Amino acid sequence: MKLIYFAWLRERIGVPEEEVELPPEVKTVGDLMQWLAGRNEAYAYAFENPKIVRAAIDRRHVKPAAVIAGAGEIAFFPPMTGG
Repeated sequence: MKLIYFAWLRERIGVPEEEVELPPEVKTVGDLMQWLAGRNEAYAYAFENPKIVRAAIDRRHVKPAAVIAGAGEIAFFPPMTGG
């Protein structure tokens, strides 16, 4: 599965995108964020407050409970602000 990281998430993790093979227990976006946070210190720092991290599956914004089965790509980004 392709994962894409934007803004400070990309800076904290150190890569703009990556291909990963997920374990079978990772079924939702929330599960994925928790799994990523357990990978190493950089991911833990990036996902230290998962409530503020936003996600999109195949370019559609989703909630943490969204099921990821069949997704081509998942993007993670910080909250957006207007101005």
